[in-house]
Amino acid sequence: MADSDKKLENLFYNECFPRASRYDFRWVAENQMGPNALWLAEWLMEDLELTPGMRVLDMGCGRAISSIFLAREYGVTVFAADLWIPAGENWLRVCEAKLENQVYPVHAEAHALPFAESFFDAIVSLDSYSYYGTDDLYLSYIIRFLRPGGKIGIVVPGLQAEMENNPPEHLLKAQSNGKVFWEPECCTFHSAQWWKKHWEKTGLVSVDVADTMPDGWRHWAQHERAVEASGFAIFPSDEEALLEDAGRNLTLVRVVGNRAQNENIASSAQGTDPHVWERAFMNVCANLMAPMNKKRKT
Repeated sequence: MADSDKKLENLFYNECFPRASRYDFRWVAENQMGPNALWLAEWLMEDLELTPGMRVLDMGCGRAISSIFLAREYGVTVFAADLWIPAGENWLRVCEAKLENQVYPVHAEAHALPFAESFFDAIVSLDSYSYYGTDDLYLSYIIRFLRPGGKIGIVVPGLQAEMENNPPEHLLKAQSNGKVFWEPECCTFHSAQWWKKHWEKTGLVSVDVADTMPDGWRHWAQHERAVEASGFAIFPSDEEALLEDAGRNLTLVRVVGNRAQNENIASSAQGTDPHVWERAFMNVCANLMAPMNKKRKT
């Protein structure tokens, strides 16, 4: 191995994530789309137990490397759902990994999932859930696809504590590469306690874990540095902002919950009535409004 390759391999190695660190660094670098998805998956699995044969939804899987990791490391069957990456592209990666009978790519939007209710034993989402899951209605939608008692777990970029004022100056100024860390989408960054309350207020899940990754900002910055050095970076590096912040605000947040089995919430969790995002809901509305519309016409 050339010295340059060895240096790059060292950048992608992290002793806190021994399983993930066994994977080829070039493969990880070429297929990354944010904070290291394999590191996030390994950390999430510390508190979300998967056993061989389980059906798992990997929501917002990107280039499906997390799906491949979960299937290979834990023997589960993974449905790799993503909007941005075509299922055909992910299928090629799955075939290259020789996991054709364990990982099934699906092209889907988060509000229009093509799965049966209560189909999954577990739902996971890595660096994706904050794009859609801050909506108060979203948990009641996705939880329909999880069996009673099943686990749902996410890891997202977040905050040590909720910000009462505007973001600090060092997150608003341009880094030396010209990129400003704090973009409008960062308004979806929240603390672990915010996420815990956000889920529990629905009554649909009981939250087992809501915490932050120890030294999460360091791991995040390490991955930014490694990807930049690899030449496969999609976006300009955020390492400079992460190092300046030094964990005062930015972190990685993990939340793990169980779908409740309370009969009183069965109808909302199991989809007895159509959700507001489902086409069937429009038919319900039309039927409800029909008598009123008829009176108006007469």
